[in-house]
Amino acid sequence: MLYSVKMRSAQGGPHEKGGRHISGAERILSEEKIEQTIIAMLHRAQEHQRGTADFVSLKVEAVKPADIFYRPLLPLSSCTAGTVEEGRAAALAELIKAGVSAAAAAAGIAQITGLQDSMRGAMLLDAVTGRRVDGLGARGVRVSKMDCDNAGRYEAKLVEKGLLGDHVREALVLASKVASAAGIVAELCWSDDPEYVTGYVASPKYGYRRIPIMKDYGNPVGGRVFFTEPEADLQKLIAYLQDQVVLIRPEEG
Repeated sequence: MLYSVKMRSAQGGPHEKGGRHISGAERILSEEKIEQTIIAMLHRAQEHQRGTADFVSLKVEAVKPADIFYRPLLPLSSCTAGTVEEGRAAALAELIKAGVSAAAAAAGIAQITGLQDSMRGAMLLDAVTGRRVDGLGARGVRVSKMDCDNAGRYEAKLVEKGLLGDHVREALVLASKVASAAGIVAELCWSDDPEYVTGYVASPKYGYRRIPIMKDYGNPVGGRVFFTEPEADLQKLIAYLQDQVVLIRPEEG
């Protein structure tokens, strides 16, 4: 039996009562790994770059094997950028390449840079007009219930590319789930951790494109935008992202 283990932490009370988002983490794993995973998640909430949480929510749910969807890991590549401006220009070009209009791509970057503080979830923007379509305000769409099917093989692949740490491990799994959803054109993201300035653009067509700098060091605001096809069924899309259990499978070898 597998279990979904989720942690959300905030400062100043629960998110629903205005608490400031600090961190989140999620794994899908076997019963014998639950305890050590929960301990690691608690340490993360208490020692995060964004501050010390005074509210931590932990949720453990059994996962039925029949409810699991398996999806492929996106291919990973990196581009070069030495400044924030170069990084955002690279992101704009990657989004347009993936099928997002120039206006919508610029709107997505502006939406994240315009945030006063980080959101818990992602904004959904129409890939043609750039208009926000989710209607979920500061909450956004929180992608949930995903992990890697073979952690050992996955982490070995990341090590081969010289990529270490939770940021890229978690982002690539999340991006792979998002890219597998019907109606998604591309994703834009950079972290809200003050000391982590890397971001990415991901798409079903071209995979996960890592961009080394997307914001200034010390900036505690980041965000995530999903660009959707104009005709996308948003209700089904949001349900898939938030509720469907997905395990991501790295390629063999």
